Amino acid sequence: MDNWNGNKSRWRGEFAIINLSISKKIQVEMPYQKIIEKLPYGASFLFVDELVDIDMEGAIGKFTFRKELDFFKSHFKDNPVTPGVILTECCAQIGLVSFGIYLLLEAGQYFPKEFGIGLSSCDMEFYKPVFPDETVTVTSKKIYYRFNKLKCEVKMHNAKRELVCKGTLSGMLKSKSHA
Repeated sequence: MDNWNGNKSRWRGEFAIINLSISKKIQVEMPYQKIIEKLPYGASFLFVDELVDIDMEGAIGKFTFRKELDFFKSHFKDNPVTPGVILTECCAQIGLVSFGIYLLLEAGQYFPKEFGIGLSSCDMEFYKPVFPDETVTVTSKKIYYRFNKLKCEVKMHNAKRELVCKGTLSGMLKSKSHA
């Protein structure tokens, strides 16, 4: 519990730490897997293997681009590489959507069973390719969150800690009944 930060809640590994007052802390079981299960993607389009850390300021997660993924068969047949749009999607799923779900749950807001996500803006720069069987780490830092709109700076690094891509993403979360 060395990473306790004032009145902020912080999720690490399998537990959420909730500060009830400056001097009182309780530990509540809150696995990151619950956030991943709320993501609205099927197995073939889920680019989140693990959420490593998440708090009110940002998120960190990992994904391995396994060589069996379908797009590697056609995106440069003789030299497969992960498309930039898929790298952007991975950054959005970890750094924007997973983080947004955490913020909604942390605020105790109503979380609709069915919801839609709208990416409202995206500005990404790419520096390194990601090849089959590479694991990447996505780090997200909140710029702002208001009226269910989240804007974040995201960075993706490879296993060598080299910057793969970075950018700014923003989006909104809505109930499908109001979409």
